Amino acid sequence: MQREESGWAVGWIAFASLMMIMLGVFHAIAGLIGILDDGYYVVGPKYILQFDPTTWGWIHLIAGIVVVLAGASLLKGAVWARTIGVLVALVSAVANFSWLPYQPIWSSVMIAVCIAVIWALTVHGRDAVA
Repeated sequence: MQREESGWAVGWIAFASLMMIMLGVFHAIAGLIGILDDGYYVVGPKYILQFDPTTWGWIHLIAGIVVVLAGASLLKGAVWARTIGVLVALVSAVANFSWLPYQPIWSSVMIAVCIAVIWALTVHGRDAVA
């Protein structure tokens, strides 16, 4: 049985890929700032994960590089990149769900976009292969 290719799904996959690349670059930049300038980020006296700003910088840099590589590979239809994309969208949806009391409209829109990206990557992920 031949599956029909969905133009909308391919568009959402391209959107997810480009957003992952952009998000990864932003995280890598934030990580480099934390690594190069230890005093740039200010931490409060009581925070949940007590890491040094340089450690957070390395975490952001490595995660940013992984997300950029996954976004670029997603454009080629790599299965591992689809998995990373679904995980990133899932984390974003959960984060926006916790932000609902503060920004209800924006959080609702972002949750809807995350669900659409997850749908596109899981149902029509193979359609992105050129």
